[in-house]
Amino acid sequence: MKKLVLLGCAAVLLSSGAALAGHGKAGLWNVTTSMTMANMPQMTPEMMAMMKQRGMKMPGMGEPITSQVCMSQAEVDSNMPPRTGGRDEDCTNHIVSQTASSISADMVCHGSANGTGHLQVSYNGAEHYTGSYNFKGTAEGHPADMTSNFKGDWVKADCGAVKPFNPHQ
Repeated sequence: MKKLVLLGCAAVLLSSGAALAGHGKAGLWNVTTSMTMANMPQMTPEMMAMMKQRGMKMPGMGEPITSQVCMSQAEVDSNMPPRTGGRDEDCTNHIVSQTASSISADMVCHGSANGTGHLQVSYNGAEHYTGSYNFKGTAEGHPADMTSNFKGDWVKADCGAVKPFNPHQ
């Protein structure tokens, strides 16, 4: 289950980064993601209660997760979804269609996550976007079927302590 949760966390990063490629503004963004995961082992009611009591949220458990993401000007200008995942993942992105207000891309991943995904993003000006992402395949050899919906809101130009995502670190 831990590996499926890690895949979900990677999807949060993916949805926030890919959504801004070629659009938006450089700087700090608030990204809220709601995720569902099929084939995920069920947690006991006791474990769920303990996590809730401790203020913990896990991807795929029905509660949205909000994170802050720093987009560099180079990422915004790249006009391609950034490389996804970590050092042990190899994902190739292919833009299916792109307009001034939307982007649709397919992805094929090999490594710790093997499978295919699709990303759809709609932009509402330079400071807001909404989108969805789905992935089907395996994560660390376990079946993975994940869908997420997300939205991003630009906060400010200065990212402060939040650093741009670098999959090679």
